[in-house]
Amino acid sequence: MTTTPDFTEHFAQCIQILGGTTAASRRLGIDERAIRRFINGEKPIGTGLMEDTAKALQRLIADATEAEAHILTAVGAVAKSPST
Repeated sequence: MTTTPDFTEHFAQCIQILGGTTAASRRLGIDERAIRRFINGEKPIGTGLMEDTAKALQRLIADATEAEAHILTAVGAVAKSPST
């Protein structure tokens, strides 16, 4: 028998990265109450939800990168690599 890993702590961290419960609710298309239930361990977090969360994080990265490029263009700056 295979068991599903407990994603509760990692999911809660991802929700914070997405901007909190309200913002994550919009990005994931999930009711805020359901998100709180997942975080509180009242509902199990399946791999499908984690895959959807990963996709939402990728969209956030893309949105942030686009916003950064727009800002840098507006101020005439050049993007720096994360290692510098």
